[in-house]
Amino acid sequence: MMIGQSAPMRDLKSRIGQVATTHFTVLVEGESGAGKELVARALHDASERRSGPFVPVNCAALVDSLLEPELFGIEDRTATGVRGRRGKFELADHGTLFLDEVADLSAAAQAKLLRVLQDFVVERVGGQVLHQVDVRVVAATNRRLREVVEAGRFRADLYYRIAGVELRVPSLRDRRQDIPLLVEHFRGRLRRTRHVSFSTPAMEALIAYHWPGNVRQLARVVEHAVALSTGSEVAVADLPTDVTGKELADVVEDGTLRGWSRRYAKLVLDRCDGNKRRACDVLDISYHTLQSLLDAGEDAAKGRTRSRSGTEATALCEEGGTERLQACASMVGIADGRTAGVTDALRSAGGPPGMPGTERVL
Repeated sequence: MMIGQSAPMRDLKSRIGQVATTHFTVLVEGESGAGKELVARALHDASERRSGPFVPVNCAALVDSLLEPELFGIEDRTATGVRGRRGKFELADHGTLFLDEVADLSAAAQAKLLRVLQDFVVERVGGQVLHQVDVRVVAATNRRLREVVEAGRFRADLYYRIAGVELRVPSLRDRRQDIPLLVEHFRGRLRRTRHVSFSTPAMEALIAYHWPGNVRQLARVVEHAVALSTGSEVAVADLPTDVTGKELADVVEDGTLRGWSRRYAKLVLDRCDGNKRRACDVLDISYHTLQSLLDAGEDAAKGRTRSRSGTEATALCEEGGTERLQACASMVGIADGRTAGVTDALRSAGGPPGMPGTERVL
């Protein structure tokens, strides 16, 4: 199941729907854990081959000596006691063959695979009979295969055979809007074990994290957090420390629940390309609630700026003298240097240390 409502995922799903109706070979690229096999299965399930088999093969685990028996099969040899079996190509007949991590194939393995992909005829090891197969090949890799070709580590002719259509799976950090949906999905699978929800700060930490392991890592983190939680909600302390490190400190505006909610709303709004109506739908809140959160953040930021400006103006004026007024006025945003502005700044900061009031400076 492909979960996600972000723009990158909507685009990917649309392309899968277009490609699934064709018979072209497909190359799926994406980082480890991003969901390349899910894309391959979605292609299979949406195609005319959905009633046929879906056969995955981990190319990274195929050594040269096992490649032909694994992919093409072994002929039955009664005299030698060798028991025949069909290879992956024959097992995937009228279905889909998924070649995962195809970039890890050796040069010898690439040559043998190319030969079969030219006419889809396989010959079992030790046999003399050719077997025609009707297979759709979907290959995947966590590298940019074109760059591997340019580096001379992958055959260009094989690349053009398997890259009839190229699909790119977005990393999780490029679709953070989908993290709450994914967390809910993984949490739902654990309901038989424990029925807990994720607190706003915990969800905020998950959204802020950079996810080098992508969706696969997120699934493990959700399991970890649910297992360690002691209450009805997963707290930040229940998350692994690598998730609650620097990334958490970077997003905390204040320790209040409203502060967390405001930051979360801003993140969702960014992922919705500034579309507030769409952000409200994702957050399941009213437009008025979203606007009040955003306005509160702006007011807090302005308050911090005014406080800082007044304090700095006070420090500049501690030495006294009208020659400092222009600098103080500039600091609090008064272009013409009027002393009233400096008075307000000093009053808001409590006046310079050791002075009874702002009148002494002015």
